Amino acid sequence: MQSIRIMAAVLALTGFCFASAATAAAPAKQPKAITVATDATWPPMEMVNSSKKIVGFDIDFMTAVAKEAGFQVTFKNTAWDGIFAGVEAGQYDAIISSVTVTDERKAKYDFSSPYINIGQVLVVPKTEKGSRIADLKGKRIGAQIGTTGAMEVKKNAGVELKSYDEVGLAFEDMAAGRIAGVVCDEPTAVTYALQKKEYNTKFKIVGKPFTREAYGIVVKKGNKDLVAQINKGIAAVKKKKIDEQLRKKWQLK
Repeated sequence: MQSIRIMAAVLALTGFCFASAATAAAPAKQPKAITVATDATWPPMEMVNSSKKIVGFDIDFMTAVAKEAGFQVTFKNTAWDGIFAGVEAGQYDAIISSVTVTDERKAKYDFSSPYINIGQVLVVPKTEKGSRIADLKGKRIGAQIGTTGAMEVKKNAGVELKSYDEVGLAFEDMAAGRIAGVVCDEPTAVTYALQKKEYNTKFKIVGKPFTREAYGIVVKKGNKDLVAQINKGIAAVKKKKIDEQLRKKWQLK
């Protein structure tokens, strides 16, 4: 009887060890579907088309990333001023919205690998002679609130920053003569200043991009599994040169 008890104990212990090893070796659970927030007011990266559908480079890029990584993605149009708080609160899983990777943001959120580089530019009326932010001392320059464009304007003493919830409102104000310039990402500047019929005879982009910024996909701090899955998709998209195809589609340099 004693030997039977000992044998049973050994078998139970062996089973426990195997179960523990299997648990330890099990791969991290990967998402099957995620919700991604975007502020669809930043063409050609993210915007709402005439059919009320969210489109743009970032949307196509994230869709390709999801396909390559093996999960589904749903997009949620979210105002910029609350977009970061939403990911912290778990209202969605990630953000793709022309978000520049900065040290300040990395302290609060996790980021994917950078997926594109963009620079800030200055847009002014065609009658303006200045070509730099510093040349517009004593005047007001518009930028979307909380963006790196707004941060760049703040660096220049004597220039007043006027912040907007949407960059399109800044261009409306400039057309009305209420501000002297707008600072934003180059692709968005090209869309408004060179491609929109209501503005292409009024505005110009002056100088070259004066920053070099990397965009990343934002994830709640600590969600390393999702970051790894997204990075897997980004690597595959770049390896297959899908990103280059999308740059051509959306006319990005």
